[in-house]
Amino acid sequence: MPELPEVETSRRGIEPHIVGSTISRVVIRERRLRWPIAKVVDRKLPGQTVESVSRRAKYLLVNTDAGSAILHLGMSGTLVVLEQGAPAGVHDHVDIEFDSGLMLRFRDPRRFGSLHWSETPFSHPLLRNLGPEPLGPDFDGEYLWEKARGRKVSVKQFIMNAHIVVGVGNIYASEALFLAGINPRRAAGRIAKHRYAALAEAIRDVLAKAIKAGGTTLRDFYGGDGEAGYFRHQLEAYDREDEPCRRCNTPITAIVQGQRRTYYCKQCQT
Repeated sequence: MPELPEVETSRRGIEPHIVGSTISRVVIRERRLRWPIAKVVDRKLPGQTVESVSRRAKYLLVNTDAGSAILHLGMSGTLVVLEQGAPAGVHDHVDIEFDSGLMLRFRDPRRFGSLHWSETPFSHPLLRNLGPEPLGPDFDGEYLWEKARGRKVSVKQFIMNAHIVVGVGNIYASEALFLAGINPRRAAGRIAKHRYAALAEAIRDVLAKAIKAGGTTLRDFYGGDGEAGYFRHQLEAYDREDEPCRRCNTPITAIVQGQRRTYYCKQCQT
């Protein structure tokens, strides 16, 4: 599933091509995504001029003066900028066409993505209860420590909770915990404040590096320019089961937490 760096990579890839352009037509070939695409999308988007493309958590917002289209890529969705008239494949569900002659195409083989319209996007049910952005000013170790007090859930599941902090998915949670030297099985409420300071810094560092590398392409993800991300070559723990830890040579261990694979070093993470 695309995580925050992949979504931010998509945002940066499509923004220069569509900001300032007016939407001339919306072509919806398949409405049955995670949630059915409402007819309000067809009515509201045409005629609107794109003012900006922003991101909130793993959602992309195509912002106009009248409101925003809210896009989620789901497990396998991608957005690509193409010339209008490009042949559509079986998984090409939505085209947003512009007066420039370009179009934004939403591909989603598994149909777990979604497309919504909202005049007040930050009040939309999908966005209004989300935690702070990990790269923003409201996120630090003290915030994590305060939120963790008394919690018995594992620290990995804690930082993957979008009500605590957004955008820390499975890959980057494993990587940040490795960088901070924290065992992912530890109870969130039993970690000291100074260790949360290290973890917050690790989360920011890992996400920033992943964004710079264009994300992590494991199976389906490609950026808005159609290019694969390269952060997978920098992974320290994720998807490296039984390979030697790059710090101490202990084999990387894999376990399942919350139905997700977790990778860590038993020697370096305590």
